[in-house]
Amino acid sequence: MPYALDARDIPLPRELRPPLHWRAFLRGFWVSPRRHPDYGWAWITRFLMNLGNALLLLYLLYYLTDAVGLSDHEAEDAVFALTAVYGVCTVVTAYVGGRWSDRLRRRKVFVIWSGLITAAALQLFALVPTMPAADVAAVVLGIGFGAYTAVDFALITQVLPEAGDRGKDLGVINIANTLPQVLAPAIAAAVLWAGLGYVGLYTLAAVVSVLGSILVVRIRGVA
Repeated sequence: MPYALDARDIPLPRELRPPLHWRAFLRGFWVSPRRHPDYGWAWITRFLMNLGNALLLLYLLYYLTDAVGLSDHEAEDAVFALTAVYGVCTVVTAYVGGRWSDRLRRRKVFVIWSGLITAAALQLFALVPTMPAADVAAVVLGIGFGAYTAVDFALITQVLPEAGDRGKDLGVINIANTLPQVLAPAIAAAVLWAGLGYVGLYTLAAVVSVLGSILVVRIRGVA
């Protein structure tokens, strides 16, 4: 709200603004993956990585009560502690990973390894439902997802289709960040209803994260 009310961007003069046609406006949100395959793969891989992360975080409270065996109050405190540790590690490794990637001028190798590290953390949650293991997994997850977040975003800026549409295309990429948070609860509910438990749920999250990392090799225009 403060930014919106105090924006200091220079407005485009009315006479230079193109006429608004709703059909063309809505059609502009579709970016053909056939014409821009690198952008399409970047969207898909980011969606998969964020889906794996959302499957963990959105059900973390219930995992701690149902699988680890904490009381409701203990689980609430543990969620706060785990997400705080995860957040700090994410910020630190986003900075370190981003700087390292810039120095080497390599993107995909960082994205791939950070995705695999994230998957390892998710598998630890799945196979060892204890608080010590969850503490370790939160650190590992933060390390992997932090580096992924920074480097993958840099990669995305290098595969945007058209210079004049970069703001819109980044907005479309942002759907890959937010849509998994909408879908994850429904997917998780279906997995748990099927009787696969949290082992099945977090193994699925790990598999999705692996796919989100290794499919980055399909992006050709970035090293």
